[in-house]
Amino acid sequence: MIELFVSAFVTFFVVIDPPGCAPIFASLTGGATPAHRRAMAVRSVAIASGILLFFALFGEDLLRALGVSLAAFRIAGGIMLFMIALDMVFERRTQRRENRAQEVSATPEIEDISVFPMAIPMIAGPGSIASIMLLMARSEGLEQSLVVLGALASILMLTLVALLAAGPLMRFLGLKVEAMITRVLGVILGALAAQFVIDGITTAFSLQV
Repeated sequence: MIELFVSAFVTFFVVIDPPGCAPIFASLTGGATPAHRRAMAVRSVAIASGILLFFALFGEDLLRALGVSLAAFRIAGGIMLFMIALDMVFERRTQRRENRAQEVSATPEIEDISVFPMAIPMIAGPGSIASIMLLMARSEGLEQSLVVLGALASILMLTLVALLAAGPLMRFLGLKVEAMITRVLGVILGALAAQFVIDGITTAFSLQV
């Protein structure tokens, strides 16, 4: 169970990237009052939690209704996560997030960034949705499913703390440290993504035999 928790925790940490969300949130809420900033941080994490919980509980049924096998989803999800890992290693994901933040901040009528872009797609994006569905699909029994959900809850709490402490956190980490951490986590995510693809291919071939 500890291995499952650590694997799920690392996967969610890398994909959701709480330290990476902090500078974006800080830049988008620069002119907000402290109370409004805290409210948006809580709302962002709450909305993302609801979305991820929905896909955790009903994602497999949704795939079944669409006629998509879990093996196919593992392969597709693994490829998607691998692409995210490549972006992290070469720092393309950070640039895209910053561009998205600039687009939102350039629109003055948008004041509340809780739903977009913080909750969707920065926290509950394609990568995190694929991750929770893949990990829940691999879980056997209620106990393992609760372990995965516990890992997700831990990361979401860390994300909330990162958003609430966005300013001091960025001053503490600095750009160089953040870039180094992002690259290391990208390599780890690439290995996890490759394992998802291997599991999907193995399952697909075992079903055909």
